[in-house]
Amino acid sequence: MKNSLKLIVLLFALNMYGQTEKPNILFIFSDDQSFETIGANGQTIVETPNLDRLTKSGTTFTHAYNQGAWGGAVCVASRSMIITGTSLWNAKKAVKKVSEKKQQAWPEMMHDAGYTTYMSGKWHVPTPVIQAFDVTKNVRAGMPKSIPKAYNRPVEGENLETAWLPWDTENGGFWQGGKHWSEVLADDGVGFIENAATEDKPFFMYLAFNAPHDPRQAPKEYMDKYPLDNIQLPENYQDLYPDMGKNGVPKIRDERLAPFPRTPYAIKVHRQEYYASITHMDAQIGRILDALEKSGKADNTYIIFTSDHGLAVGHHGLVGKQNMYEHSVRAPFIISGPNIKADSKIDTPIYLQDAMATSLDLATATKPDYVSFKSVLPLLQNEKNNHYENIYSAYMGTQRMLIKDNWKLIVYPQIKKKKLFNLVEDAFEMKNLAGNLEYNEKVDEMTKLLEAEMDKNKDPMTSLEAADYTVSKKKKH
Repeated sequence: MKNSLKLIVLLFALNMYGQTEKPNILFIFSDDQSFETIGANGQTIVETPNLDRLTKSGTTFTHAYNQGAWGGAVCVASRSMIITGTSLWNAKKAVKKVSEKKQQAWPEMMHDAGYTTYMSGKWHVPTPVIQAFDVTKNVRAGMPKSIPKAYNRPVEGENLETAWLPWDTENGGFWQGGKHWSEVLADDGVGFIENAATEDKPFFMYLAFNAPHDPRQAPKEYMDKYPLDNIQLPENYQDLYPDMGKNGVPKIRDERLAPFPRTPYAIKVHRQEYYASITHMDAQIGRILDALEKSGKADNTYIIFTSDHGLAVGHHGLVGKQNMYEHSVRAPFIISGPNIKADSKIDTPIYLQDAMATSLDLATATKPDYVSFKSVLPLLQNEKNNHYENIYSAYMGTQRMLIKDNWKLIVYPQIKKKKLFNLVEDAFEMKNLAGNLEYNEKVDEMTKLLEAEMDKNKDPMTSLEAADYTVSKKKKH
């Protein structure tokens, strides 16, 4: 059965772009971008005309999830998973194996499949395997360097002459070096595509924006697109999240960007800056897409766009991504290219890390056994395909999550609290059903499924029902 499925996918891939010429693959990766920030989806007022181009020319996976993180920097785990193809609790070891040349990373697999591999932008994977790309340029750290006054802000009525402002180049951050990092990345991408136009060998490009990660900086013209009067608070806005703390949602760096308690003014300003950063990034993506069209390579190029996770920016009284709510675990995921259905949406849940396995399928490259994520090509054939039985996510030793059909369970083991949501009837996750006797059986069912996924994914946590709810380093799988 497994071999038959592999054959079907291979034939599908070959049929999509012909049997004699391998397609180019352009992977565009943003940082901290929630699924709700694609303008074409109409969920917010953010303007993304170029991502809208991709949406209208290709297929959007509306429910793409990150599998979680083993530390506060969620992007480290997310990017480690996508580079190695391995699941959350295996990825750290996999990165080490890649460094020791005992296992291949994504660019090495693509190189062996006959591709010239190129990388520019954010790396943030704990391995020097960046050298595995054939060409690299302007490799960036995890985030631009921020300054103290970028935190615990803004306060209504503050002196704008001394306040932190996103277009002030004196604040460094994305402006360090003299040109905004998003613009530098676009310069790099355009330059490589122009050179590739004269080459016959297929290319694999990994372009990783640091935007819209904080410090959320953009030229003032982009800020002016979003007057505060036009910014709406999220429907699930709260002044304070009740389960914030070291054993719940941590009160770490990301959350300290805005004041406690949250204020409508502060959240509106943060969302204004978030939207401006995304729209500025989108303009740079437009430059890359235009260069691809001009190069003559567009007709034989697949483009995959996603982000390493989402971000709260005011939802539930939160600002960061260290939580299990949809706004933080879901990211946009768009694929466009030859014979990809245009202006189409697929609701089947996937992991954003499926991008790696998908590219291997498009390249007709063999997926190593240690790659646990799946290609989405079968879903492009039949969107009713059962891709994953459940969607699982975890954050360190404090949060676990499972999605099954329309149901979502979030567990805070160390404070012995569970939250159950019906994602169809309660898309904003505002009605916790776990305290309702009517849903006791559903909570028990979801808990058992979650524990099974924990075992399947080699989760170091012993049990959600353990008396002490602690993480055991001695658990064996």
